[in-house]
Amino acid sequence: MCGTAIGRIQSPRIIRIGGGVVRETAEVLAQLGLQRPLIVTDTNLVQLGHVGALTDGLDAETVRWALFDGVVEDPTDTCLAAGLAAFRAGNYDCVIGFGGGSPMDTAKAISFMSVNPGHVRDYKAPTQIDRCGPPVILIPTTGGTGSELTRWCVITDTEKTEKYNLSGLACVATAALIDWTFTTTKPWRITADTAVDSLTHAIEAFVSRKAFAYTDAFAVAAMPAIATHVRTACADPDNAVAREALMLAASQAGMAFSNASVALVHGMSRPIGAHFHVAHGLSNAMLLPEVTKFSVGSAQDRYAICARVMGWAEDIDSDPVACRKLVDGLIRLNDDLKVPNPTALGHAPDPTRFALMADQALASGSPQNNPRVPTRDEIMGIYERMW
Repeated sequence: MCGTAIGRIQSPRIIRIGGGVVRETAEVLAQLGLQRPLIVTDTNLVQLGHVGALTDGLDAETVRWALFDGVVEDPTDTCLAAGLAAFRAGNYDCVIGFGGGSPMDTAKAISFMSVNPGHVRDYKAPTQIDRCGPPVILIPTTGGTGSELTRWCVITDTEKTEKYNLSGLACVATAALIDWTFTTTKPWRITADTAVDSLTHAIEAFVSRKAFAYTDAFAVAAMPAIATHVRTACADPDNAVAREALMLAASQAGMAFSNASVALVHGMSRPIGAHFHVAHGLSNAMLLPEVTKFSVGSAQDRYAICARVMGWAEDIDSDPVACRKLVDGLIRLNDDLKVPNPTALGHAPDPTRFALMADQALASGSPQNNPRVPTRDEIMGIYERMW
């Protein structure tokens, strides 16, 4: 970590950040020479009126848009197929992904699958998808996944019961418009889960075996912002300062993990989502304290910095003490944010399924970036403890 490793950075060509920046979508399309977008989103965002905030601006500039609102939470290959059919049915020159991670990931996949043959499972990591489709413009509304700035997306295979991690240049947006004002309508649970998702991105990027100075800067900026503002955003949804801070931190954490990679938490989280349909941010939150406890001994200096920048440890604390305070702080944060374990959600522990989930976690490649690389049995043990 941060030694002589070569840093490789991929990011959107255009990034605009700020309250109300969605009104600049038509201008960005014109800058890129684009005129006929397919908007990819979900029905909830249509009903909330958020999509209207986007389309009103496009209409004012006579942009000819169309809508696909069939995205489901934790998008599946069948959802992707429907979106791809909608894209191919029209004469569209770009895709706008509008929403949380699910619409943004679906938009990415629609773009690259429109020019790459086969099934999306053919491209799961470690394959790098570098044949790019039409331009993708991403507008996040949750402030959690950071997908707008990453080279990753995730699709669930309904036949294989597996979440695929997909990566490459084709997963990098052409433009990202990051407007925090959409996040004020998020309920407590989504606010909490997406914030801890961002925190997991930042911590994992910072301790990843692929971390380097560029990604460290983003991770270290994101962690204290999340730790400082997440409770306020949950308790006071209209708090502009907290909402803006969390949205910016989500993007910073996205830039960090996109280029340094995630690690064991994400490797173990995806199978929980695939098998038990637990939301991605929530499954990350369930895992983060236990995985951190498992890993701290292999990168005490890095984990100690995490505790210190979030204000959970003092500068005078030794690294081991700071690491203990980090684990305690993560447990306390979960308690404050009312994070349940899977049993509380009605999912009974299943050792046979844990074995399959451990295999899927290892196959994803993410656990190999962890400071302490786990065995299959150790992953099963973590599942059992967090359950």
